[in-house]
Amino acid sequence: MQKTRIRQEVLAAILTALTVAMSILVVIPVPGTHGLVTLCEVGIYTSAILFGNPVGLVVGGASGFLIDIISGYPVWCLFSLVIHGLQGFTVGFMTKNKKLTLLNILLPLLAGSTIMVVGYYFATSLLFGWPAGLASIPSNLMQVGFGVAVSVLVVGSLVKIKPNWVKG
Repeated sequence: MQKTRIRQEVLAAILTALTVAMSILVVIPVPGTHGLVTLCEVGIYTSAILFGNPVGLVVGGASGFLIDIISGYPVWCLFSLVIHGLQGFTVGFMTKNKKLTLLNILLPLLAGSTIMVVGYYFATSLLFGWPAGLASIPSNLMQVGFGVAVSVLVVGSLVKIKPNWVKG
């Protein structure tokens, strides 16, 4: 039991580091909202789908938090901790113990994406007013859309390597 917990913690730390590194490689600032578009969703979704929770929750929250701190957007870090953490948790929870097929992961990815877009709408509205919140929606949709597409491809490739991969 203790050995499994340590392995999960180490896995979450490694996947968080990979997600942060991948996200920092591609950072597109969004001037109207003082936000940014990254590849964060790819790491969060892939981790949550393949390893469930608490890995999805930790990778989501920690990577979102760290990306904001490192990228110079500390005002967003607590919002990202909660929004991306909830996003990773939801995807991990909804794909728990399911065979990894496109149909079994599409609804969880849409739920996680909705959490992200709605969460950042409210966060942006709180910080900069509702017009900025509305302005954040297209870039966030673009970010989660790209994240969903790439995550489906990555998970699909990994399932081909290990076809009976079911989270346990």
